[in-house]
Amino acid sequence: MRGKIATLLCAATGSLLVPSLALARGASELVVVADTRVISSGVLKYFANLYNFDPVLFAVWCVVLTAGYGCFLGVFMDFLMSHVGIDLKSRKIVEQ
Repeated sequence: MRGKIATLLCAATGSLLVPSLALARGASELVVVADTRVISSGVLKYFANLYNFDPVLFAVWCVVLTAGYGCFLGVFMDFLMSHVGIDLKSRKIVEQ
């Protein structure tokens, strides 16, 4: 049992060291940027530049827009379900 745990621990440690070995052999760090040369829309260019130059503000915008989109979908689906005939406002279970 002790040998299996030691083997598993060595394998896990080795898998964590593989990326650092790749960097040590001369691989440079990868930089991901948005190409703003081909973007003509103002809003898309704003978010692309934000992604390139201010990742913290870009993350804040992502959180705010995701929460807003989730609220919109929740309200819209509630409206759609009530018009289809599914009542989500009461917690009554109707069995037939």
